[in-house]
Amino acid sequence: MKKISIVTPCYNEEPNVEELYRQVKAQFDALAGRYTYEHIFIDNASTDGTVRVLKGLAARDRNVKIIVNAMNFGHIRSPFYGLCQASGDAAMLMVADLQDPPELIPQFLQLWEEGHKVVVGVKNKSRENPVMYALRSSFYKVIKAISETRQVENFTGFGLYDRSFVQLLRSVDDPYPYMRGLVAEYGGDLGEVFYTQPRRLHGTTHNNFYTLYDMAMLGFVNHSKVPLRMACFLGFAAGAFSLLAAIVYFVYKLCYWDSFQLGLAPVVIGLFFFASIQLFFLGIVGEYVGSIFTQVRHRPLVIEQERVNFDEEPA
Repeated sequence: MKKISIVTPCYNEEPNVEELYRQVKAQFDALAGRYTYEHIFIDNASTDGTVRVLKGLAARDRNVKIIVNAMNFGHIRSPFYGLCQASGDAAMLMVADLQDPPELIPQFLQLWEEGHKVVVGVKNKSRENPVMYALRSSFYKVIKAISETRQVENFTGFGLYDRSFVQLLRSVDDPYPYMRGLVAEYGGDLGEVFYTQPRRLHGTTHNNFYTLYDMAMLGFVNHSKVPLRMACFLGFAAGAFSLLAAIVYFVYKLCYWDSFQLGLAPVVIGLFFFASIQLFFLGIVGEYVGSIFTQVRHRPLVIEQERVNFDEEPA
């Protein structure tokens, strides 16, 4: 029988992890005789009772495995590291809040058995806040339009990855990897499972403006040079416009020397306009420089505090 690894990153998900465990177990109980499974929970130093609940599950079921991080390593590194610890013939990344529906597991497995090394979950509808869904969809369209590589719209990381692809991820030397971009770029012939994303079962999302912005900028700097080239093009266009305006003013002043008064308003407006453009693109350059700085430090993805129910050494 083939072994499937379910990888669930979690942070302060005490009300949700046991229900997710039950639903995943029910799916594999229905598939008994065809697949075995392990359910890896990687906890990002939760401050509630998440680890206590997980240890209770692990004591009753050896299929439940736990990695507890020494500190909160963020929403980028921890899921990627957890996926790299999977030992199955295929691994599925599934969040703890049940917004990645476990009942779709058989569909993912079917497409995998048909030959797709990577099967991605694409949320074509969502029951989350309509404004947030619209903003996320807009981001996916923008990054798809400017990216130098293929991108998958409305793909959050929820998917199934063959052992060979997981091995490829282990070889990626990136301390802050953009998982969605790696999947789109190196996943080959992607299988797709479309679904409607449900609301969170309990609690509120831990994503805030900063984490969403961080994810967005990570996508931009990893897959596009368009923002940098926009600085060159806009600078050239603004310079040409300034030169044209200067010529027009000069000619107008020569023709109406006594009556034409320039005033301070155009000078002040122009000064603040060009200063704001410079600051904006200085920030863009700073994002790319920050990404390079993160790369060259070669720090580990996470540091573990403890493992439960693992027999092998960390990968």
